[in-house]
This record gives sequence, C-alpha cells and structure tokens, in this order.
Amino acid sequence: MEPRLSRYIWTHTRKQQLWILLVVALSMVPYFLSFDLPKQIVNGPIQGAGFDGPEATQPFLPISFDLPFFGEVNLFSGFDLGREGMLLALSLVFLLLVIINGLFKFYINTYKGRLGERLLRRIRFELVDRVLRFPPGYLKRVKPAEISTMIKDEVEPMGGFTGDAFVQPALLGGQALTALIFILLQSFWLGIIAASIVAVQAVIIPRMRRRLLVLGRERQLTARELSGRVSEIVDGIGTIRAHDTSNFERADIAARLGRIFKIRYDLYQWKFLVKFLNNFLAQVTPFLFYSIGGYFALQGRLDIGQLVAVIGAYKDLPGPLKELIDWDQARQDVQVKYAQVVEQFSVEPLIDPKVQAISLDPATPLTGALAAVNLSVADDGGSKVVEHVSLQVQPGETVAVTGGTSGGGEALAEAFGRLTWPATGRILIGDVDIHELPESVVGRRISYASSDVFAFQGSLGDNLLYGLKHAPLTEVVYEGDREAQRRWELVEAKLAGNPHYDLNSDWIDYPAAGATGPDDLFAKIRAVLDVVLLSNDVLALAVRSTIDPTEHEAFAGEIVAMRSALRQRLEAEKLSDLVVFFEPGSYNVEATVGENLLFGTVTDSNRWEKALEDHPFFKTVLKRAGLHETFYEMGLEIAENVVELFRDLPPDHPFFQQLTFMTAEEIPAYEALLQKVRGKPLEEVSEDDAIRIIRLCFGYIEPRHRFGLLTDDLMQKIVEARREFSDGLPADLVGIIEHYQPDRYMASATILDNVLFGRIGHKHTDGSERIRAIVRDLFESLGLYNKVLVFGLDFDVGAGGKRLTSGQRQKLNLARALIRVSDFYVFNQPLLALDQRTQDQITRKAFAFLRDGERKPAILWVLANQDLAELFDRVAHFENGRLAHDEPVETHSRDSDYKELAS
Repeated sequence: MEPRLSRYIWTHTRKQQLWILLVVALSMVPYFLSFDLPKQIVNGPIQGAGFDGPEATQPFLPISFDLPFFGEVNLFSGFDLGREGMLLALSLVFLLLVIINGLFKFYINTYKGRLGERLLRRIRFELVDRVLRFPPGYLKRVKPAEISTMIKDEVEPMGGFTGDAFVQPALLGGQALTALIFILLQSFWLGIIAASIVAVQAVIIPRMRRRLLVLGRERQLTARELSGRVSEIVDGIGTIRAHDTSNFERADIAARLGRIFKIRYDLYQWKFLVKFLNNFLAQVTPFLFYSIGGYFALQGRLDIGQLVAVIGAYKDLPGPLKELIDWDQARQDVQVKYAQVVEQFSVEPLIDPKVQAISLDPATPLTGALAAVNLSVADDGGSKVVEHVSLQVQPGETVAVTGGTSGGGEALAEAFGRLTWPATGRILIGDVDIHELPESVVGRRISYASSDVFAFQGSLGDNLLYGLKHAPLTEVVYEGDREAQRRWELVEAKLAGNPHYDLNSDWIDYPAAGATGPDDLFAKIRAVLDVVLLSNDVLALAVRSTIDPTEHEAFAGEIVAMRSALRQRLEAEKLSDLVVFFEPGSYNVEATVGENLLFGTVTDSNRWEKALEDHPFFKTVLKRAGLHETFYEMGLEIAENVVELFRDLPPDHPFFQQLTFMTAEEIPAYEALLQKVRGKPLEEVSEDDAIRIIRLCFGYIEPRHRFGLLTDDLMQKIVEARREFSDGLPADLVGIIEHYQPDRYMASATILDNVLFGRIGHKHTDGSERIRAIVRDLFESLGLYNKVLVFGLDFDVGAGGKRLTSGQRQKLNLARALIRVSDFYVFNQPLLALDQRTQDQITRKAFAFLRDGERKPAILWVLANQDLAELFDRVAHFENGRLAHDEPVETHSRDSDYKELAS
C-alpha cells in the first residue's frame, strides 16, 4: 500500500482535485468583487460622487471596451439611474454576489464531501480485499474485532480529510490573499464585523440540524453493521476460500459500502445546505446595512463615517488563517492514523488477486491426482504437525485417514483444503501446485468440511447454498427510479474502485449442484438434508414458524384442509384423545380460560393488557355474562394456591415452567395484594386490583394446573359468553383478537397449531412426539412435506449460526459440501459434535450418496471411528505427524453394497 496519504489521495482523485481547484480559482472572482462593491456604493450614491445635482444620473451596468486601433467600443450604454436608484441597484448586485459566493461554497464543500466519501469507500474496500487475501497463518494471529475496528473507525477521518487535502489550503489561502490584496489597495478595511443574525438563525438552523442527527444515527448503525459483517468474513475465511465465494463477499461488501456512501453523501448535502443557509442569513446583514442604512444616510439620519465603520468591520481576515492552521494539524493526525493502518495491512505474502478473480464459466473438472509431495506443515509455534508426508488420492479413489487427533491426518486434510499452507513440500493437482490454481477451479472442484463450522447470519437455506455462490449469473432488469439508481450506483462504484457485481443477481450455480435451475434445486436440497439427518430438524423449525396466509394463500388452504385428515388419522389409530380440537359450541379443557372465552388468540399482547386495565368493554361483558365475580373468586383461589406452593422456591426452579399466569418475580407482589384484598367484598376492591386478580384466570388450564376450579356450569357460562366477545367487540379493539374458525388459517398461530386446530392432551406423556410423527407422515402422504420444509429453510440461524445446536451446524456444514458436484471431497472429522452412532449413520449415508450413480468422486475422510474404514479403498494411518502405513482395504465389491451400508 502507498505509505503516504497525500500521495494515495492524489493518485486516486487527481482529476477531481484539479477540477475543484479550478472551481476554487473561479470563486475568487466574485469573492474579490464583493470586496470592491461596498466602495462603489459608499463613494457613489451615498456620498454623491459623480452625481452633480439632485436630478443627476449615472449609467448602471455599461459595457464598453478600449481597444487598440479602434478606440472605445460601446456595446451597451447601461441604465441611467439617480442616486436612490443606483443605491438600490448596487445593493441588489451585492446581494447577488453574496448568493453566488454562497453557492460556490456549497458546491465546493459538497463536492469535497463526495470526494472524501468516495475515497473512504475505496480504501475500506481495498482493506477488506486484502483481508480476503491474507495468508492463513496471519489470520490466526490477529483479532477479528481489531481488523473490523480499523476498517470501520480508524480510516473514518481519512474520508473527511480527502476533500480538504488540496482544496482547503487553496481555498483558504486564496481567500486570505484576496482579502489582503484588497485591503492594501483600498487602505480602509481595518477590522472585522462583530454582528450576527440571531433571531431567524436561532429558529431555522436548529430545526434543520435535527435532520443531521437522524442521518448521523443512520450512519452509525450502518457502520456498526459493516463492522459485524467484516468480522464474519474474518471468522469464516476458511469457508469462503473452500467454496470460492470471495467474490460473493466482495459484492456484499460493495453493496454495504454503497448504502453507507448514500447515507453519508446525503448527510454532507444536508450539512452544507444548512451551512449555506446559515452563511446566507449572516450575509443578509450587509445588504440591510447598504440599503436601509444607506437610505438613512441619504436622508441625513445616519453619519456616513458610522456606516462605513460598521461595514468595514464586517470582514474577517484572521478566520482563513486560523482554519489553515487547523487544516495542517488535521493533516498530521490523519497521516499518523493512515500509517498505522498501512502497517497492519501490509502483510506478505498476500494471495495473488488473479487467484480469486471472478469467473462466470463452469469450472473445468480436475482429472489429475490430488497429491501431497514431501509435505510438512507447522503450527503457529513452529512445531511440525505433518512431516515429510507424500500421499496421492487418485480421481474416483476413496481414502480413509486414521490416527487420532495427534496423528497428523487433520493437518493433512486442512492442507488439502487450503486452510494451511505448507512449511515445505507442495500440494499438487496433477502437475500443478494447488496454490497457483484459481479459486474458481479449486474452490468449486474440491469440497471441504470439518468440525470447525462457521455459519453466516441469514437463513438456513442461504447457508446451505453458500458454496454455490461464486459469481452473478443473471442480468437484473431495473425499471423507473430503480434503474436510474442502479446506474448511479455503477458510476460511483467504478469511481471508488469497487467492483460493480450486482448483489441482487442470482448467484447460485445450479449445475454445480446437479440441477438445471430453481425448479429442480429443491430435490437436491431434500436429498442432502435426508443424508445428513437434518430433514426432521428443518421440519421442526418450519412447523414452529408463522406465515402470512395472504402471501401463501394456496398453502394455507391446504393446511386447513389437512385438519380433517388429521382427525381421520387419529380416529383410525384410536388416538382421538391425543388432540382436543376447538369446537365453537364446546369448552376445550386443554386450552386456557382466555382462549375459551375469546375463542381465539391475542395478536397484540400490549394492547390486550391495556384494554383489560382501561377499556370498559371487558368488565361490562363479564358482568353481563355473570362471570365478573366468579372470575374474581377464581383468581383469588389461583393466587392463594400459587403463593402458598411457590413462594419459597428459587426463581429458576423448573416448577415455574408450568405457570402460564404468573412469573416468579410477580409472586411477592401478589402476596402483598392478597393481604390487601383478603376478606373484602368485590365492591370494596379497587378496579386495578380486581383486574390484576381476574387476569390470572385467563392463563388457567385445569388438566395442567389441577386446582379444581373449573366446573361444568362455569365452562358452559364461558362458552355462552363467547358471542358477546365476538359480536360486540368495539371498533377500537378490532384486530386485537384472532378468532378460531374451522375453515380459516390463523395468521398468528404456527403451522403446527393450524394443523392441530386444538391442543395436545395431557393424558399422553409422549403426546408431543407422537403428534409430530403423525403430522410428519401426513405432510408426506398429502404432498406437503417439501412445501413445509421450505419454511424451515427460511429460519434465521443467527450470528455465527448460534441459533442452531453444534450438531445441527455440523450437519449443515456437511450438507453444504455434499450438495456441490465436485471431483474431490475432503472431510476432516466433520461430525464430532454428534454421538458415535449418529456419526456412523451419517457417514455411511454420505458415502453411499457420493458413490451412488455414474459419478464417482474421490473422497478423503479423516475418520473418528476406524471401523468405518471398511467402506474405503485405502487406509492411510498417521502417527506423530508421519504416515505410518498406506494400505488397501481387502473387502468385497463396494459399489453393489453402498445402498445397503447406507440403510
């Protein structure tokens, strides 16, 4: 990287700097004229120079030239104006010059801001690009947070300084020099003005600055998101390189930088618009001095000397000089920060950019052997973990690597996956060093998976297909404003040195997954999920999700129709009591009192709580149904029982998981409330206290809590009161409750709850497992399994995939490798988080999946269980970093038995 910031700025912004310097030079013309015009106003119409009498006139704006050989050439004789007319005309010219000078400042400052943000975008992208090309050993020594902080924060001042690097000294120096020359020529400018506009500025400017605060917060949030994304790239660099997705990451970073650039550019525009208006309002004062003050002088009510003194004190010469000193201080500060960044990011050897060059063409299959030749690999301490190993994996061959964690097989697999670089020796594909081949070949034709998994924040499906996102493969057609915005983005990306890959394009390489397009890709996904035993996990995530039935109308209709199929299945298996269904005319004993009373679910808990406390509707309906006092007595009984049973238990006791109407923190409050209301009739209890007691009833379930509070008569009353709550609901409460309807999909309920349309009975201890198995079978038989699975693929896995278990992450990582059609598969104990039985089962399934059919890729698998070595052609056993023996496995023909092994 260029060690000096000023040279770096000049190299990348030379044309723009020359242009803005030319604009600065042009701005000096009206700046000088604005100094000269006050003299003409004072000497001319105010003091009367050139006006011989009261009716005398002078030409205004005459245009004439004194040319050699031709004499005086008069193009326009001007307008004849008297003293008052000339005073007004010259004052208006002064106001025009003020506006022109303000516009020059507005343009210069906005252009500087745009220039600085463009270079900041360039340097940030360049630093991220270097991170993507760091050698593996260096990435193990640095902290991702430090790298992201440097890229986010430490280069921030460089953007602001870029626009000032050459323009600021030229502008400030030019202003100071112009003012000084004029002072020397005129000899009457002796001070600075001390007045300022206060009233108008105090009202308008603070209000306009509020927008700056909003934009500043947006800038901070987007910069923080960028920092998190950069941290993800550093943490997942192995995954990126193994799957050749470095250009996808470049596109993502470029898009994020584009959004930040837009926010910051808007901030600059608004900031300098405020500054322009502020300067304009401040310069209105001279206009008032010249026009009104001059008029008073003509009338004899103001002394000319006083007016000249006030106008002469308005200009400020020390201001530009002070700002020049500040500029030099800022220059030195930014140069120090830039030098620190250069020092941290000047790492050798970087990966050659050609290795990670984007490629739109399909990768050429690898026909040569994958070989380690006299390979030695060292850890960060310099100790050899693999020493002088030579091993070949021929195309189509399967090799098992054994030897335990200290044998050296894991380090060999990492070297094959390019996660570590050889200390000595080479890794070849055919006769070519693997590190000389582009990632567009190696990253697509060699699939690598290990137990060290990194999942990017996003959907499960995005992570599964991450290894297929190598390049933008489709052209996105934009229309209207979006087309103009896209053209602007492309121009800015080019000027900032960012790639203009379209993140909205389809990046998925369908042939690399053995598919022809989006339509048949899901079949490949389903097959891979079945192989790694992840289908049930994804289905469980799907059935717990909610969907908008208006967006998925057909699917919602199929789920509603499935309710009757579920009933028939339960009746056929004599499990009718496994689910208690919602019926409009009966009480569901497995549902809460609130669900039975409302015959629906609350969609907005905050509005519901507020309505219970403040809205008279609920109290009126409860009284009319004869439930108000009954619920109060019932709530008292619930509170008494809960306080007595749970008050001495710690807050983290598992018994509290059974409570649906009170938390551990609320028990002391209800204990005090009971002491307050005990023995009082309901009429003497305040409405707030009564509501707190009655509220406890809404979460009560008799089979679950077993306080014996629900009688048949009470349940009948609750059912009869449903119509009151349904038909009489006020307009301001519409939408707070979603009512149960047998022929309607519940938008606020999960997919599983919509299928059940009821509650699982407590009579069966394994009811949840049994009903899920039945529902899963129904999905399969009714052809809905794949449709439901899609919603599971939309599940957000969280930062680093932390919303998934470690076993699920490792299954996902293995599936991410299996879904790619590659020539070599390197598996480095990818399932260590799972139990041995599950590991063996998935290993056999994955092995059969890869070897089934015409495609016979090579497999190198570092095994945790040596018994699985019988699946492979050869076994390479490592001990203490050396290859102890490499022998073929004597077994029967494998191709005929792969399916049997998988089953």
